[in-house]
Amino acid sequence: MSWKSLRVAIMLDLQWPYKRHASIFAGIQEYAKAHGWKTIIDEFIHNTLRESPAKQLPYDGVIARANLPLVAEARKKRVPIVNVWASSPVHNKVIGVYPDSTLVGRELAEHLLSRGFRSFGTLTSFENLEHTVEVAEFQRCLTEAGFSCISAQIPQNPWKDLIHWRKTEQEIERWMDQWRLPIGVYVGSEGCGRMVVQACHRRGWHVPTEVAIIAGKNEETLCEHPHPSLTSMEIGYDRIGYQAAQLLDHMIRQPKKKYESIRLPPQGLLVRESTDFFVVDDPMVSAALRFISANCHRSIGPDEVARAIAVETRTLQNHFRKALARPVAAEIRRLRLERAKRELTQSQRSIDQIAQDTGFGTATRMGEVFRRELGFTPSEYRRQRRVNRS
Repeated sequence: MSWKSLRVAIMLDLQWPYKRHASIFAGIQEYAKAHGWKTIIDEFIHNTLRESPAKQLPYDGVIARANLPLVAEARKKRVPIVNVWASSPVHNKVIGVYPDSTLVGRELAEHLLSRGFRSFGTLTSFENLEHTVEVAEFQRCLTEAGFSCISAQIPQNPWKDLIHWRKTEQEIERWMDQWRLPIGVYVGSEGCGRMVVQACHRRGWHVPTEVAIIAGKNEETLCEHPHPSLTSMEIGYDRIGYQAAQLLDHMIRQPKKKYESIRLPPQGLLVRESTDFFVVDDPMVSAALRFISANCHRSIGPDEVARAIAVETRTLQNHFRKALARPVAAEIRRLRLERAKRELTQSQRSIDQIAQDTGFGTATRMGEVFRRELGFTPSEYRRQRRVNRS
């Protein structure tokens, strides 16, 4: 068999226009093109394998949102398979490539905590294993910081029929009845995030000053329209597709080697209007935070911030420590770090350029902050959130 004529079957439910399906497909195709594969979309691979004689198998390997019939048939015919569906009922029975849901949950919590929220909630599906892991880590981080979380669960598909829709609306209302404003919430899907925004409007609650919302995995159309736009987590599903193809290639070439599932870190939050707010009771600190957010890409320090809001530096420092338990410089550094992390994962720009444009000035200075705050260099951070396309 020539390695450059591999026939790989793909089963990703591509009739659904979800990013997690289409982008995984795009990542697979990128690898396939570079390595001369022939890919075949087959949404009923288990039937195809069942009907094929063992000596004339139609596929050399399979990448799929795997289900039990597929895994059973692939094993029977000894066809290597890589799963890309983290909530699959057979996720623990087959090798796969998935998002690191624990890290997702941690970054969600850290973002809302950094915005000053002290009241939190989650709304996710009880059928979604990724949500279960995300919420567990989200709650762990909050508990560690001394806070609790009001969590509710809804059907995976509220749009299935009128009964599911009404049940979801009622569950959202019961969940919101327990809130203490201002509150930061994570909603597992963008569509349900929009339902929560609508429910806030009905109650006369403002997003984001009273309710900050992170929703789903960055389906851009739902996130960006209508107002307010929704902050969302960018997974980088194309990386999952590419890595799945790379892993399958290794499994075909070296079938006797032991393989383990891979979990990829997210590319990071895309911060939009729904969390563009800092919860601070002190108006002086609130004004300073707005100035820092708008200007931290420049060479500013505590003195410049104090001048901008017409107070003494020492006075501002005292207010900052009382309201946020950190000095002004720490907040400037935190925002620069947040923006640099986003640039490293979502752009191709050089580390020197990113350091200049995020206010660090030099790559050396940015590297020092990364090592101290995160434990690794900007280059290492970038590599962690990308797949080696080789």
